[in-house]
Amino acid sequence: MKSFLVFPAGSRARWLVVAAWFVGIFLVFSFNVPGKFADAENNESISYLPGDAEATRALEAQKELTGSEEAPIVIVYRRDGGLTASDRARVASDLKKLNAEVEGVSSPFRTVEVSKDGSAVIVSSSITATGEADDLLEPVDHAREIASGSFNGLDVALTGPAGYGADSVKVFESINGTLFVAAFGLVFVLLILIYRSPFLLWLPLIAVGFAEIGARAVGLGLTELGVTVNGQSSSILSVLVLGAGTDYALLLISRYREELRHRESRQDSMRVALSSAGPAIVASGLTVIAALLCLALAELNSTASMGPIGAVGIFMAMLSMLTLLPAMLVIAPRFVFWPRVPKEGTGGTDAEHGMWRRLGDRIAKRPRPVWVTAIAVLAVMCLGLTQYDSGLTSANGFVEDVEAVKGEQLIAESFPDGSNVPTEIVVGDPAKSKAVIDAVRQAPGVASIRQVDGNQDGVLLNAILAEEPYSPAAFDLIPGIRDAAHQAGGETTLVGGGTAVEHDMRQANQRDVKVIVPIVLVVVFLILIGLLRAVAAPVLLIGTVVLSFLAALGVGFVFSDMVFGFPGVDPSLPLYVFVFLVALGIDYNIFLMARVREETLAHGTREGMLRGLAVTGGVITSAGIVLAGTFSVLAVLPLVFLAEMGFTVAFGVLLDTFLVRSILVPALVLDIGPKVWWPSNVLMKSGKTGPASTGG
Repeated sequence: MKSFLVFPAGSRARWLVVAAWFVGIFLVFSFNVPGKFADAENNESISYLPGDAEATRALEAQKELTGSEEAPIVIVYRRDGGLTASDRARVASDLKKLNAEVEGVSSPFRTVEVSKDGSAVIVSSSITATGEADDLLEPVDHAREIASGSFNGLDVALTGPAGYGADSVKVFESINGTLFVAAFGLVFVLLILIYRSPFLLWLPLIAVGFAEIGARAVGLGLTELGVTVNGQSSSILSVLVLGAGTDYALLLISRYREELRHRESRQDSMRVALSSAGPAIVASGLTVIAALLCLALAELNSTASMGPIGAVGIFMAMLSMLTLLPAMLVIAPRFVFWPRVPKEGTGGTDAEHGMWRRLGDRIAKRPRPVWVTAIAVLAVMCLGLTQYDSGLTSANGFVEDVEAVKGEQLIAESFPDGSNVPTEIVVGDPAKSKAVIDAVRQAPGVASIRQVDGNQDGVLLNAILAEEPYSPAAFDLIPGIRDAAHQAGGETTLVGGGTAVEHDMRQANQRDVKVIVPIVLVVVFLILIGLLRAVAAPVLLIGTVVLSFLAALGVGFVFSDMVFGFPGVDPSLPLYVFVFLVALGIDYNIFLMARVREETLAHGTREGMLRGLAVTGGVITSAGIVLAGTFSVLAVLPLVFLAEMGFTVAFGVLLDTFLVRSILVPALVLDIGPKVWWPSNVLMKSGKTGPASTGG
């Protein structure tokens, strides 16, 4: 591995590596690969579900029955106290304009329902789903230009599946550019503060930028293989590449600077840096990649797709920081570090002096009270887990108000709550349609049911729920409706629609948490065993990271509810936060313990721990701040789920950086002593070679 890692530092190889990267990026832009990757995003909620989910099978059956997949457009007109004659005239005028001017709809706009109290009327049409965003946005936007607004007390809003779909597409389309600019700008500022050099920061920025572009190029290839990519996974990809890539750059540059103080040759210094820091970066990257690939086992397509997409991002970040960055650093003169240019013969004191060495010495005096106190603090944070509320849904998942939500609220004031998004029931045997109607009408929570289409191959029914369609209460009604429909209509009767999609997504997510969490822990544990050649230390590291994850999640729940005032937590949030915090949290422990192991072989466990903390404390803390900063950018995006995840992961990274890695892990290692390396006899013996090497 070391022979491979030092290749970019070669006198000729460095130029070849830089040339290869620049040619590759030129070709990527020549074929507009980033744009094609954005066009390949699929943000429809039904695409998140596995093929065997009943909501998915119901959609396929509905498409076979009607010949296409329809997305209803629902326009609601409402006035408190009842619609006036002028209001009804406006509805009639709008209908003429809508049918004359709006293109791309598959059926005429028509009045479908008037409320019993006369305060509201619903106008509806539909769009044939093609998978192309413009085919949805153009008719919805045109219809809103004609009808939507407030007119002297008359409120008009466009909603329904087409309205929600259009609003979601607009939000996701606005995310990528905003996110990358914000995250890149934040990393730029942080690197200025960390390096305090106007020249050095450009090299890691170029490398991480190339990694981002390369990740999207490979990601486009994954979409051709059937991997579902949406705005959510695309956003997280950018954060992972920027955050992890900058972390790897900080670690490599720190070790390179350290070696420049020992020798004159930049080439030799980079070879030593790559030989020592390179394996830790590879182990760290492979740990995150392995954890992310575990997501591919998920039933939920949105979660499963995040696995390979995120893994590609981490791989490209690791590849760029181990090839392009070292090649550019060796080509650049020492002056690139100005004004703090490392000079030969000034090294050798980092492990024995400095803030982090002083912190380690203080912890070493009484390590047990330190780690007990740290665990108590984390345990208090875990109490926030009691605030978990899975009330975040498609309807309330936008940070800002969108028209589709407003329209649904208007409908709920005058009609049964579920009128906006009916539950669709496909009856395969037309002879059983009446029995299904009678059975479903008696099911709890069903306000009404009617037939909307049918032929000799089947019948399509729409059931209106008494509950708001995108609410936990409505999701809980789906099993009862399905039981009633299946008993009356047999196996060919399927229940789908927006509410059923959300229900099936939540069921799949519950299964994914139970399956993926233990697999990720086992995979990370095995990688740590291979890296540290020990069992006790990996158990300790896994335990601290899991405790840190639970503490961060607890704090995230509390802030989501009491500080940000969000309506709830997305059920998939704990799984995403777990994978990111466990994988990325282990990163810093790998950086720390790989160096501690190296120092232990020469100085024993106690001194090795103190020296390892001293030489890695600054760079790992800087890396944690950068990674937390990039994830925190998610908190400014217009989706509640991404905002919650950004805050929780950012807080968890900082918690792991400043408390777990800097205080808890060193205290535990110092208290346990050489036994932490069990069953490695060589390392356990190395801890007993002298007074300075005895266990804490």
